[in-house]
Amino acid sequence: MARIVMKFGGTSVADIARIRNVARHVKREVDAGHEVAVVVSAMAGKTNELVGWVHDAGKAEGSNLNIYDAREYDAVVASGEQVTSGLLAIVLQAMGIHARSWQGWQIPIRTDNAHGAARIQEIDGSFLIKRFQEGQVAVIAGFQGLAPDNRLSTLGRGGSDTSAVAIAAAVKADRCDIYTDVDGVYTTDPRIEPKARRLPKVSFEEMLEMASLGAKVLQVRSVELAMVHKVRTFVRSSFDDPDAPGMSDLLNPPGTLICDEDEIVEQQVVTGIAYAKDEAQISLRRVADRPGVAAGIFGPLAEANINVDMIVQNISEDGKSTDMTFTVPSGDVAKALAVLERIRPEVGFDVLQHDDGMSKVSVIGIGMRSHAGVAATAFQALADKAINIRAITTSEIKISILIDGPYTELAVRTLHSVYGLDKH
Repeated sequence: MARIVMKFGGTSVADIARIRNVARHVKREVDAGHEVAVVVSAMAGKTNELVGWVHDAGKAEGSNLNIYDAREYDAVVASGEQVTSGLLAIVLQAMGIHARSWQGWQIPIRTDNAHGAARIQEIDGSFLIKRFQEGQVAVIAGFQGLAPDNRLSTLGRGGSDTSAVAIAAAVKADRCDIYTDVDGVYTTDPRIEPKARRLPKVSFEEMLEMASLGAKVLQVRSVELAMVHKVRTFVRSSFDDPDAPGMSDLLNPPGTLICDEDEIVEQQVVTGIAYAKDEAQISLRRVADRPGVAAGIFGPLAEANINVDMIVQNISEDGKSTDMTFTVPSGDVAKALAVLERIRPEVGFDVLQHDDGMSKVSVIGIGMRSHAGVAATAFQALADKAINIRAITTSEIKISILIDGPYTELAVRTLHSVYGLDKH
C-alpha cells in the first residue's frame, strides 16, 4: 500500500464526461489499496471567465480602469476549483467510493497575505492523514488556501500543481502524480519536432530549468517545492485508458518521473531543448560606467515587477562608458521603457533601443557539468544554419541563446538533432 496524491488539470476535468474518466483513474488506485488524495483545477477556461467577470465588475462607470479588492478577486476566482471538487466527489460516491470534497481553507493550506499570488506557508498533514485512516478519498480544491486575514487566498496561475506537491510533502506521500493533457516530459515540443521523445526520468534541476525557460508541462513553483521536499513527481496523461496494463505500477507508472539526480543512473549530456517566444531586447548605449549603475537600472525595473533576463554588458575601450543589453517579456516592453525614461537623468545613458519578436532557445542537461564543448556545438550548429545569436547566458546545466523570432523552430530542430535527442 502507498500514499498517493493525484492532481488533475483543467483539460482533464473540462466536462462531466472527463470528470467521470478522472474518477476511473482514482478508483484504479483505490482498488489497488492505496491511500489517495486528489487535487483538482477548475474546468478548462473557467478561471479565465471568472477573471473576466471580476475585471468587468471592477470597471468604474465611464472608465477603463479596473479597480477591485484583491480579496474579493480571490473569493470569485477560487470558485472554479470548488465546483470541480464537488462534482468529482459526487461521481466517486456514485461509484461506491468513500469520497468527500474539501476546500483549501478547510485543510487548512495556510498562505501569506498576497491575495491573487499567495505563497504557501504551512500545511498540517494530520487532517488528511485522519481522512486516509477513515478510508476516505479527499478531493481537494487546488489553487487556494487561507490567508492570515482569515480570508480565502489564491496561489496565482498554475497554483493547483503547487497545491498538489505541497500536500504530497505534508502527508509524506510516496508519489505525486500530475495528470495533464500530455503523457510526460519530452526532449522538446513535439509540435515543433515530431522526433521529440518522452523522457523516462528528469532531475528536479533540469525540470526547473525547463519550466522556467518555456516548457509548459509543470509550473515553476511546484517544481521548486518538489525539489526542496524531494517529492517524487510523475507527469502522466489523464487521457490514457485508466485500466490499461501498467497504469497501476507503483514504482514506475507510464509517464515521466521528476526525481532527485541520484535516481538517474545514465545521465545524458543534454536532456532537452526549451524555448520561449515573445522576448524583447532592450539596449542602453553609452551608460556612464560607475559603481551602482546596474543597481540604478535594474532596481526600478524590479520594483515595477518586470522580469529581466539575459543581461549583457560591454565596457568601452576607454573604460568610461558601457553598453547594457537585457531581455524582458514582450508584454512588459512599454512598462520597461517608461521606467527607463523616468530614470534616464540619474542613470545617464545616450540612446535607448529595443527590438521585439525575439525568442530564447535553451539547451538543458545535468550532464553538461562534466562535459566540455557543449556550448561550442550549439554555436556551430546555429552558424551552419545562418542563425544570428543576439545574446547568450549560461549556468552549470543550461545554455540560453537569444535569436530572432522567425528562426525559433529551425533553431529548436537543429539543436535537438545535433545533440542526438532524436535518436531512440
